[in-house]
Amino acid sequence: MTIEERIEKSTTSLFKAVFPNTTNHYDTLFGGTAMQMMDEVAFITATRFSRQRMVTVSSDRIDFKKPIPAGTFVELIGKVTKVGNSSLKVSVEIFIEEMYSNHREQAVQGEFTFVAIDDDKKPVNLNI
Repeated sequence: MTIEERIEKSTTSLFKAVFPNTTNHYDTLFGGTAMQMMDEVAFITATRFSRQRMVTVSSDRIDFKKPIPAGTFVELIGKVTKVGNSSLKVSVEIFIEEMYSNHREQAVQGEFTFVAIDDDKKPVNLNI
């Protein structure tokens, strides 16, 4: 399988409902909660691509473009954007989707870097 095919097959999409227990006093999703969800989707994407033990080593940049209100759905989409010897980058986007209309817009975008590790938690080459 080519790298391009592996990237396509590992692209990950996850839907969540934004409930009040995940929002702040502005009734919008906590930024930290959004980052946790993004890291989870990025981890799943990296693992699906590599089928190896992966750990997050950095979140390079996270841009919060729109607040995410309670009572909406969010879709998180993770996609591998760069592959190195033992590391890879995953881009994650969060889209807001209103429950009772077709309105949808991007709210957050970020990049995460992962490293493949062995049983002793030492970096190893990706199996590509």
